[in-house]
Amino acid sequence: MILAKTNHRHTLGRTRTLKRDGTREVAGGPVTDADFSMAVVHAPYLRVLDAFTADRYPLVLAGHTHGGQLCIPFYGALVTNCDIDTGRVKGLSTHRAGGHRSYLHVSAGCGTNRYTPVRFACPPEATLLTLVARD
Repeated sequence: MILAKTNHRHTLGRTRTLKRDGTREVAGGPVTDADFSMAVVHAPYLRVLDAFTADRYPLVLAGHTHGGQLCIPFYGALVTNCDIDTGRVKGLSTHRAGGHRSYLHVSAGCGTNRYTPVRFACPPEATLLTLVARD
């Protein structure tokens, strides 16, 4: 059983192939003979999420947002450190692009950034995901 297999190295700065429907392809998509493929990115920028989702990756794992770092209790994050909406700054959500849907999990992590070296109402976290087979 092949759990994960890659056919290309994916980098944020690499030129993508423009497909007929106007979406961009990230280095050709998942390997077809793999039982499971997922994308791992540092930062969940929309252009990267769009490309991996359009390429039919079922799961995208990301970090970088620090969970918003500065949050208001009962409201949530004030910023994201990228261009996704504040409602998806941490945890599990979905992303749609190119007529496809991917699950997106963003870990809030445990760090800060050099411009805002504090966290407020955003406890640090380490994520443990358990992936189970579909029925």
